[in-house]
Amino acid sequence: MGLDRPETGDDAVVPFTLENLDTRGRVVRLGEAIDMILSRHNYPLPVARLLGEAVVLSALIGSSLKFEGRFILQTQTDGPVNLIVVDFDAPDGMRGYARFDQEMLVKAAEEGKTSAAELLGKGHLAMTIDQGQHTERYQGIVALDGSSLEEVAHTYFMQSEQIPTRVRLAVSQITTKGDVRTRWRAGGMLIQHLPEHGLGVKDLPGDGAFDEVEIEREAGDGWNEAQVMLKSVSDLELTDPDVSPERLLFRLYHETGVRVFPAMPLVERCSCSVERIEDMLTTSFTNEDREEMAVDGEIEVVCEFCSTAYRFNPHQFQN
Repeated sequence: MGLDRPETGDDAVVPFTLENLDTRGRVVRLGEAIDMILSRHNYPLPVARLLGEAVVLSALIGSSLKFEGRFILQTQTDGPVNLIVVDFDAPDGMRGYARFDQEMLVKAAEEGKTSAAELLGKGHLAMTIDQGQHTERYQGIVALDGSSLEEVAHTYFMQSEQIPTRVRLAVSQITTKGDVRTRWRAGGMLIQHLPEHGLGVKDLPGDGAFDEVEIEREAGDGWNEAQVMLKSVSDLELTDPDVSPERLLFRLYHETGVRVFPAMPLVERCSCSVERIEDMLTTSFTNEDREEMAVDGEIEVVCEFCSTAYRFNPHQFQN
């Protein structure tokens, strides 16, 4: 690959293959979309960075869906950031939010324990694929035990598909000329080994057992080289607006050869609506419930993803 083609800007995912290394991957670069998701909640910086990583990871995985549906990433843990939810609506929509314990967060910051693994603590991460009504959800659950989101992505793919996978995630803030505030940026890269002959659970001894070391060994030198180059990527390179995904891939893999596919756009988009909230209030609550929910004659429902406030008269639901 040369740089003789238009370079991709922000809010996009760029698929690629390293055919000589039996590896495929995707690069995500987020600008305005991640700034909207993180800025509207005014999260403390460590919380915003962690949520930003989760959004990038969701985009890296969700953008590979071959159908209209939703990929949901959710963490539930005992750390300062006890809940993260990110939805990726194929082919391009993203939204997310986080919950945190203020006292635990302050203590963690005072002790310098603000890495992703330390903020999450122990618990689990669930990745769910929802193809809509009349279909069965697929869900994979991975334990979080002092792991970063980068590490848990490797574990998830190894357990669910026996595919060696590595991920790099980065979130940063920049201030450009003319800006009145700093703006969030984020980026990430995912690579996966493509074995010549697929190795699935059915091919492995035991009842779903697998040997991670053996799978990594079988991947060979090409996969090792792809990993080494990925580890060399800096956070700045992943988020720098002056380094396009194509330019980054050329820097890393031009000697071995990299094939880049057309970029796909990504947008911040929430699926909440008046109709959805009305339906929820109608089907999930009684008249008495709605009366108790009302304050000064109004029911207010605030979307946790986009912070949009919806207001209703409790009597409009009564027959």
